[in-house]
Amino acid sequence: MPAERKPVAKTVPQTVTISFAGFNRAWAAWIGDRLERRGHTVSYQRWDPPVEIPLEESFQDLLLAPGPILVVLSDWYFQLGPRGYEEWNRALRGVVASHAGRFAAVTVTTSALPAATAVFAAADLTTVGEAEAERRVLTRLGLPVEPLPDTEDTRRGPRYPADTPDVWGGVPRRNTRFTGRERLLDEAYHALLQAGRGAGVVTLHGMSGVGKTQLAAEYVYRFGAEYDVVWWVSADKRVTCRQRLAELAPALGLSTGAEYGERLRAARDALRRGDPYARWLLVLDGADDPEDIWDLVPTGPGHVLITSRNPEWSEHNSTLVEVRVYDRDESVAFVRRRAPRLTHDEANRLAIALEDLPLLLDQTAGWLNDSDMSVEEYIDLLADGIDQDVVRVSADFPLAFQTGWSILLNKLRETVPESVDLLRLCTFFAPGAIPVRLVRDLPPERLPEKLRGLVDDPVRWARAINKLRQYAVVRAAGVGEREVHDTLGDTGAAGAAGDTLYMHRMVHQIVHQDMPERDHREFIEVVRGALVAADPGRPTDTRLWPRYAEITPHLKWAEVLESTDPAMHTLVLNCLRYMYLSGEYQAGIKLGRRALAAWRRILGETHSRIWDLSYHYANVMRAVGDYAGTEAIERAAVEHLRAERGPKDLEHLRAAGGLAADLRGLGRYREAFDISEWTLASYRELLGDQDSRTLNAQNNLAISLRLLGRYEDSLELNRRTLEARRQLLRPRHSWTLFSELNYATDLRLLGRYSEAESLQSQSVRVHRIVLGRDNPQTLRAEHNLALCHHRSGERGRAAALFTQILESCERVLGEHDPLTMMFAASLSCFAREHGDVDRAVEMSDRVVHGYLGMLGEDHPYVAGTRANHALVLRNVGEREQAHALIEQALGDMTGAVGRDHPWTLGCAVNASALRNIVGDPEGAAELTGDTITRATESLGRTHPLTLSARIAHAADLRGLRETRRAEKVEREALDDLAATLGPQHTHTVTARSRNRPYWDFEPPII
Repeated sequence: MPAERKPVAKTVPQTVTISFAGFNRAWAAWIGDRLERRGHTVSYQRWDPPVEIPLEESFQDLLLAPGPILVVLSDWYFQLGPRGYEEWNRALRGVVASHAGRFAAVTVTTSALPAATAVFAAADLTTVGEAEAERRVLTRLGLPVEPLPDTEDTRRGPRYPADTPDVWGGVPRRNTRFTGRERLLDEAYHALLQAGRGAGVVTLHGMSGVGKTQLAAEYVYRFGAEYDVVWWVSADKRVTCRQRLAELAPALGLSTGAEYGERLRAARDALRRGDPYARWLLVLDGADDPEDIWDLVPTGPGHVLITSRNPEWSEHNSTLVEVRVYDRDESVAFVRRRAPRLTHDEANRLAIALEDLPLLLDQTAGWLNDSDMSVEEYIDLLADGIDQDVVRVSADFPLAFQTGWSILLNKLRETVPESVDLLRLCTFFAPGAIPVRLVRDLPPERLPEKLRGLVDDPVRWARAINKLRQYAVVRAAGVGEREVHDTLGDTGAAGAAGDTLYMHRMVHQIVHQDMPERDHREFIEVVRGALVAADPGRPTDTRLWPRYAEITPHLKWAEVLESTDPAMHTLVLNCLRYMYLSGEYQAGIKLGRRALAAWRRILGETHSRIWDLSYHYANVMRAVGDYAGTEAIERAAVEHLRAERGPKDLEHLRAAGGLAADLRGLGRYREAFDISEWTLASYRELLGDQDSRTLNAQNNLAISLRLLGRYEDSLELNRRTLEARRQLLRPRHSWTLFSELNYATDLRLLGRYSEAESLQSQSVRVHRIVLGRDNPQTLRAEHNLALCHHRSGERGRAAALFTQILESCERVLGEHDPLTMMFAASLSCFAREHGDVDRAVEMSDRVVHGYLGMLGEDHPYVAGTRANHALVLRNVGEREQAHALIEQALGDMTGAVGRDHPWTLGCAVNASALRNIVGDPEGAAELTGDTITRATESLGRTHPLTLSARIAHAADLRGLRETRRAEKVEREALDDLAATLGPQHTHTVTARSRNRPYWDFEPPII
């Protein structure tokens, strides 16, 4: 039951908070004015609760205000954000009903509202006049209702919202689906309010279709109660503007003759003098040519609101308010009002596809709402062009998008034809940020005649760009722009000079479709040449990556893949190599797949460029774990090149190195080692020890050695590679840093934790500077550092780094990337060891299933992560299941890599512990005894894994009551631990406390 309402004091002035949706601002202003005239203090709270905050909390925040809270109820109050009536009812019952004495309400709509709004007991203002409405507001607040004396307050306040201004003409109907734009409305309102007499002119400027007219109309309805005259003028042509202004004279009641010019002069003079009305608002809609009509803009005490594509109104004493596309949340809210059948996610995808342009959102969402087509199918349809058959023109946005742009392009063609040439040229770059300066960098003789004069003449170039910017066809790309692609190079400086322009995707599409075939042939060759000239030629140089990031988005639009020019092929290969090295894997896969199909068609299946492309394409595929797919590509290349050119051909050796990497990914480590060993020997024979290709092969052989468990051999080979790369390449070269990562990894795997941590810590700092924090190689370096911290007992530093890199990797590469699963495996082990069992269970299970889906049942990574999962199950009390799983993992790992591999020995250490738990101490002791023998032979007596087996064996012997043997084994192991790691190392301390050691499988990247 609602709490009993407490009467509000009738004699003491109150502080009243008015909560209202922006759509109902006029009502809030009128109510506030009525209260202030009676001596009350009013606070205005525009209601726009953030989606991520529960409604209950937003209502609780309202209670922080002093005094009563008056809510202006309308359907708009409940339409802000994707919330259902059930959530609203729950919040109203939970908060408002519990504090009914603080809340009051009035309703200004006849639309259906959530049922629980009954708790407000709202006063209805929809069908009454001003005096009765004021009485109902005061009564609902428990305030005195006696009329004020006539002399009490004679100032003019806001008009009663149900009344229209005395003079009202030409205003479009209100768009009940209007969304957002609160900041722009406030900015325009305050700019007009604060302007001096005669200077109250604001121009809403922006590209066609961005919603300038809709914004101006909403301004009129939201603030129109503050004016006595509101007059809307279509101002696209001077003659129309003059006629409409002249029609204002009789509406103002001016006594003039029938002559057209006389009426115009009388109307402008009346506005200037403010007689008979001083509070007037004139809207000039579509005033794209300031020079044509600026002299018609009246001065005086009123306000002028202009909509225009042209920012040059700033030169005519107008304040500019730029209208850009919707913010994404505004787009989603608008689409869901226009197409209620769409979900939030579907509306978001449509907004992304249309880049938040209001006109297109309205027309496409309107069509979609009446269709059963899926959003995905519709977006694919739009990719081929905006067609009249797949949009719906509404009364709110009456002009079709294509029609508006066709009119504008014709106008440009008539006035500054070179601007159309420049615009068409831009469409062979990707939409978004367009680096047209690349064209200006070309030698003039490489340009067609129509562009040569434009590029050579700075005045003509500036005039063409300025004309495009005047009509908001393009704008200078700058900071804060929502770009189609992310890295733009020096966009700030370039944009300021008009050399990097921003073009909306749909404008790009329409201009590109409306182009003569001759222009298409000429302009595409210009852009291709510009991209080739912009290629730095060194994709391995991290300092040049911003330049590659700038040019790679444009390859598709310049149809570079369809060219037979060798220079174009080199450009594609360099961009693909950059994508692999910088971690742009998905973009690289898409480019590689398209390029392979195009080049096979154009060049033939066995052209030499096909093998270059196959190698780089396989690299990006391998980076995302598609090892079976890359093996098929690389094996075909190896077999063809060996048959055609012989085994010692350099391209054959490169393909063989790629095949070895594929085999490593598939868990076929011995085959990979054999190929890597032969490849390295061949490179040494052909190129010598110091060639970069020889060092790459040496690096790859070291990886094969590590995967075979030969850590000492891998360490030695990586040491030699690191030293050579430091000499031949700069110390900060990405390959040098990669060798540091490999060398530090081997040090850690050999138990030399302090050395590994020291090297990796320093290398991580350089990685972040040179490659960036989100680069996959940087993330791998940070992961190895986290493992070093963990092995050294630095729990806090390890935890923070494990969490950070996993979050970064999921954001950059996705949940199913091999790196992400590798990091998740480490974090699940860390969580298990340090008490976060729930997190460990969830992550470990996800990792096992991820590897199973990617690599198959027989892969050693599946066996290893199952061994990890068995320990998690043991910690949650699932002992039998854990024992069965570890025995399965031990058998599978033995079959995959052999009995003497460190991974098998680690599984054995874990299996012995679980045998004890299920009552098989004899089997446990036998297993650890055998593990000690094999670990000593494979890794040495004092390797951490051997020491773990020795400590575990002592525990097993103690379980068999062989106390004397147990103490001897334990004492010797503890002495070796102290000598190897130090008496205070966490492993030594743990073993001394007789906490049984376990082994964690770390799935490496191949």
